Amino acid sequence: MSRRCWPRRGEARRALAILRPRPKHRSDQQGPMPMPPRSHTVTWEEGPSPHAGLPAVEGMHAQIADGAKRTPMFALMGIRLARAEPGLAVMEGEVGEQHYNSIGMAHGGYAATILDAALWNSVRTTMEPGYGHTTLELKVNYARALTVKSGLVTCEGKVVHRGGRIAISEARLTGDGGKTLYAYASSTLMIVKL
Repeated sequence: MSRRCWPRRGEARRALAILRPRPKHRSDQQGPMPMPPRSHTVTWEEGPSPHAGLPAVEGMHAQIADGAKRTPMFALMGIRLARAEPGLAVMEGEVGEQHYNSIGMAHGGYAATILDAALWNSVRTTMEPGYGHTTLELKVNYARALTVKSGLVTCEGKVVHRGGRIAISEARLTGDGGKTLYAYASSTLMIVKL
């Protein structure tokens, strides 16, 4: 006499179907109740910065003192320039739920944006009048997730190398007064005559 070890085709499916309750109503298949829509309003001033004609660090100090005049991107991301010295720029920001991705933490682009701003502004502190710069490469290493619980985060960018055509800078995104590292980045920037 032979014993069958495996169910015949279709038997397993029928057995599982008995164990698995079917929804009685279409509403049972829709998942959790949807959250009410939320909104986030962004306000910025148009036009060039009133500090555009000043030497780099002096203009940045005036921008910090002014406080209100931010680029549209900074206003959207909730970040601001907090400090500037030759070869150094510090950005600050606070993550909001509007920066979240689908798994409940800030999108990696938030960290990349604040890091890029610190890297770019650190090189800006070294620029002579008549010259500008643009990012050629940005490399980001993520260490920890950012959430609204992260509170105020600080990003310090420093110039590592400043040549005639190329600059290299690095930045650290931290919280808790520098105790918690969220991300690290390095950047290569090209210097151009305007």
